[in-house]
Amino acid sequence: MGAEASKAERRLDAAARPDDVRTDFVVIGGGPAGLTAAYELSKASRRPVVVEKQGLVGGLARTEVYKGFHFDMGGHRFFTKAEEVKKMWREVLGDQFLRRPRLSRIYYRKKFFDYPLKPLNALKGLGLLEGVRIALSYLRWQIFPYRPEETFEQWVTNRFGRRLFLTFFKAYTEKVWGIPCSELKAEWAAQRIKDLSLRTAVLSMLFKPRKTIKTLIEEFDYPRLGPGMMWNAVKKAIEQRDGTVMVNCGVVRIERSGNRLRRVIVAHDGVEQSIAAEQFLSSMPITEFVLRLDPPPPPRVAAAAKRLTYRDFLTVCLIVNQPDLFPDNWIYIQDPEVQVGRIQNFKNWSPDMVPEPSKSSLGLEYFCTEGDSLWRMPDHELIDLGKRELERIGLARACDIEDGCVFRVEKAYPVYDSDYQEYLEVVKDFVAGLENFQTVGRNGLHRYNNQDHAMLTGMLAVRNVLEGERNDLWSVNADQEYLEEMEIPEAATEAVTAIESAISQALVRLDRTAFGLSTGALAGIGLFAATLILVLKGGPVVGPNLRLLGEFFPGYRVTLGGSFIGLAYGFLTGFVGGWSFAFLRNASVFLYITTIQRRVERRLLRRMFEYV
Repeated sequence: MGAEASKAERRLDAAARPDDVRTDFVVIGGGPAGLTAAYELSKASRRPVVVEKQGLVGGLARTEVYKGFHFDMGGHRFFTKAEEVKKMWREVLGDQFLRRPRLSRIYYRKKFFDYPLKPLNALKGLGLLEGVRIALSYLRWQIFPYRPEETFEQWVTNRFGRRLFLTFFKAYTEKVWGIPCSELKAEWAAQRIKDLSLRTAVLSMLFKPRKTIKTLIEEFDYPRLGPGMMWNAVKKAIEQRDGTVMVNCGVVRIERSGNRLRRVIVAHDGVEQSIAAEQFLSSMPITEFVLRLDPPPPPRVAAAAKRLTYRDFLTVCLIVNQPDLFPDNWIYIQDPEVQVGRIQNFKNWSPDMVPEPSKSSLGLEYFCTEGDSLWRMPDHELIDLGKRELERIGLARACDIEDGCVFRVEKAYPVYDSDYQEYLEVVKDFVAGLENFQTVGRNGLHRYNNQDHAMLTGMLAVRNVLEGERNDLWSVNADQEYLEEMEIPEAATEAVTAIESAISQALVRLDRTAFGLSTGALAGIGLFAATLILVLKGGPVVGPNLRLLGEFFPGYRVTLGGSFIGLAYGFLTGFVGGWSFAFLRNASVFLYITTIQRRVERRLLRRMFEYV
């Protein structure tokens, strides 16, 4: 094996092949990350070559078209906190964005519940008895939570109680990931509330959201013809600047010489082509990248790559001969009796997605694994399944569905199973050693990122090469807060710091013993001094009011000796009172902070599920 590798390296170190296409940059993958990187390179007067195995660009964010109807593969709201991402969106599409009202619900036990969950609406749908059970379950898990939190099931149960977890989270989450919630790592949820602190929690209570952030909860931006409209426009812009975007172009192998990549061999219509470059960016699944290297990576790295898994899905797209079916943009199906996981109503995303106003189009999303029985089911059977389940849920009649089609999406979600982190670290260490290569995007980083996060990794990768920056692409959406509901204005930074400092001082934990000793000393010395002053003052009746303390402190008298007894009683009483006050104060502050933190976590958990 060593001799073969050395021979291959000597071959690759030779002059470029006559059939090589030569370029400075090869970008593998035409999704949001890859196309964004190529777009930034083209703006810098570079001529990247993008290779995409699908016939359409956009990756998971592509838009499929069938008989004039546009279908979004997953439903992609356009919002971000990253100004550079906003700038690119507007730069590319301009006024082709629509501001859309947002409405989504949960279907559970033949009823529809508002999502995000609203207490009165949920109580009305579940009934008073079930509401009481959920409340009791919540209290039980607040008092006796899981320690430590290792799985998604434990993470949600600790915050909502087991009964609410079983009601609104378990069935849908297991449909998406294909594994029990007890095996799904808590990190999937925790990555979106990483470093939740007192600062984050309290400031969320003190600062009102900006209007631009608030509208992201109730409204969102959306391209008039779906997200594919954005990525088709990016492709066109790259090509207008002399870049190249090759579709239907799968990667056969990636040749390297030691720690440097030399060329990528792609196949188009069965014909192989060699593309040599100085720099390589890739958003293809990191597992596929590693296994296509020539010479191959060390066995340990290849074995680790094979252990990283993905979840796939397919969309059954149905054309319905009805103008208005239901008001939602999408509905989560929290019902184990049907296989569909989520239903998109594309007309409510954009009226232009449907060419005929008298009709509607729906996307029924089925989460599966490539090669399983659902994935292999013939299209006509999947369409029949969609019709049956749609009628069973009560959203449309099967007789009104006049046509349909099926689109399959591979490797949509990197799976956070119990061992993934261990294997990912092995792959990361190996990839870090490749001198002229960067991996970007959701699948390239095996991280459950959003569209804007994927775009950021592409932008940062380009800066690493062109501007000599050292951005850690693996940390995008890992070390930063990403709160849709709260954004602190820059002008308020100093005020935020001052308030944070004041809050930290005000809520600092009191030492019970020290506080008890302090109050005890003050009380004892105070009673001693008061008694002694009255004794020295003298008179017919010495200290008539103070001597009433003798009723409570046996043996105490307003005398010289009594002052020392008063010192002891004062110290004891003050210590007990001070210790008790500190204990109760610490407990109340702890409960207050916990309440705030749980409220913030609930907001973030609600937001997190919208990206599935």
